[in-house]
Amino acid sequence: MDSFTPNRVDQPQAGKLWFGFAATAALWIALSVADVLITWWACLEDRPFGGSAIRTSAVVLYFVVTILLIGAAIAAGVLSYRNWRQLSGRVRLLDAEGKGRREFMALLGIFVSFTLGIGLVWLTIPLFILSVCVRAR
Repeated sequence: MDSFTPNRVDQPQAGKLWFGFAATAALWIALSVADVLITWWACLEDRPFGGSAIRTSAVVLYFVVTILLIGAAIAAGVLSYRNWRQLSGRVRLLDAEGKGRREFMALLGIFVSFTLGIGLVWLTIPLFILSVCVRAR
């Protein structure tokens, strides 16, 4: 059995733990709200027979917002990983255990950031295939 020697001298602040844990979930909600608002703005002028005018500025805005939010999700994941490394004496992530509340929050922040970060990428993929207004229908 390996020795477990956590570094308890410099514990991360509670705000950093909560940001790493909850930021990606908030970013998921923010991207959903931005998706609805940008789609509503882009598809205001419907044309006859179901077609709509494509606003390239809306697509660019959606990509910019998405890239910023994915970047923030990556930052939350990196911060969670640093928090976990600071709290845990483990070397590998596969050997990780959330023994205390702080270590558990940091470890859960890694997994939440990873899974919801992948979800943020998946929400962006339809824009490469479909128009903004077609995707909304």
